[in-house]
Amino acid sequence: MKKLLSKLDKPLLVVTFIFFIFGLIMILSASSMESYMRYNYSPYHYFLRHAIFLVLGFILFCFMIIFPTKNYKKLDIFIIGVIILALIGLPFLGHNAKNAVSWYKIGPITIQPSEFAKVALIIYLSSYYEKNKDRLDNQWNIIKPIIVAFIIIGLVIIQPDMGTSIIIGLITLMMFYGVPISKKNRSIFNKIFLGGILVVVLVFITTGGKILQSYQLDRLNFLDPCERYQDKTGYQLCNGFIAFKNGGLKGQGLGASTQKYLYLPESYTDFIFPIVVEEWGLIVGIVILCAYAFVLFRIIQISRRASNLRGSLICYGVFAYLLTHIIVNLFGVMGMIPLTGVPLPFLSYGGSYTICLMIAMGLVQRVAIESKKNTNKTKA
Repeated sequence: MKKLLSKLDKPLLVVTFIFFIFGLIMILSASSMESYMRYNYSPYHYFLRHAIFLVLGFILFCFMIIFPTKNYKKLDIFIIGVIILALIGLPFLGHNAKNAVSWYKIGPITIQPSEFAKVALIIYLSSYYEKNKDRLDNQWNIIKPIIVAFIIIGLVIIQPDMGTSIIIGLITLMMFYGVPISKKNRSIFNKIFLGGILVVVLVFITTGGKILQSYQLDRLNFLDPCERYQDKTGYQLCNGFIAFKNGGLKGQGLGASTQKYLYLPESYTDFIFPIVVEEWGLIVGIVILCAYAFVLFRIIQISRRASNLRGSLICYGVFAYLLTHIIVNLFGVMGMIPLTGVPLPFLSYGGSYTICLMIAMGLVQRVAIESKKNTNKTKA
């Protein structure tokens, strides 16, 4: 076990766990008032639940670092099949919350299959292309897993969950560009992807946005939110701006946020970054962005050292997973794009997402371990 631990990417490990601990502290601060009002005057409800999610996630993280990635070639179809069946079952057995049927509710526990779909798809795509790397001159061999990805995206859209479907699409696209195929085939598939985007845009234009729910159309009004404060369509975003302004350079101090006092909805989930800046200031906000850049950089470094295509694509997938979440969340809370309800990695509250993020980071560390093992064998 000591040998295994010595092969972990320690800088990535340290920054990751500092992130998770800081996130837990911020969830306590941001959720304390809502928790106090909703759960018997206890400010610790969301904090304790998230701590449990972190423990469960850590157990799975440890499993991922000891489980060889080569074993996924026997499990990839089973894993993706279970996810597709879970997504198909949602309209019939799912729990409706926040205008979407995206969860299964089992007692006090809710499970979001679309979150697990992101990690499952990373495992499936990386394993498929590793198994078929010598047969990628055949266009059908290239496109088969893309069809699976589109099936998952379609099942997520009908929940409806546009934010998650966009992220799954971007993960697929970014992983695809890590697959070694000929220039001719890449050119063909570039046109297919662009054509798909064009079809979506045309459908949206011709239907006048009727395929979107009313709350999703409200999110498109993200410009000048404070001018629409009274009609509620700009309420959340405007209160996020107030939190940024209150924070200034140095912040109000840990626990001193005023916007978390039920002014800012989702202050401990999607909108946790404005609370972080309000309490810690813009300087710490910039440090967090630098930490994200460091994590992404280390993942790319590990992908370059990977001992096989599977490992490299796993890292590409996790890189895309993190990058899309960071961009979509931060651009959303800063009013640069419509809000989509996407959590911020390491900091936002959430069970399924936190557990899946731990699994994803465990996958990356396993690739790092295997690349070092391969390097040692080569030297020997």
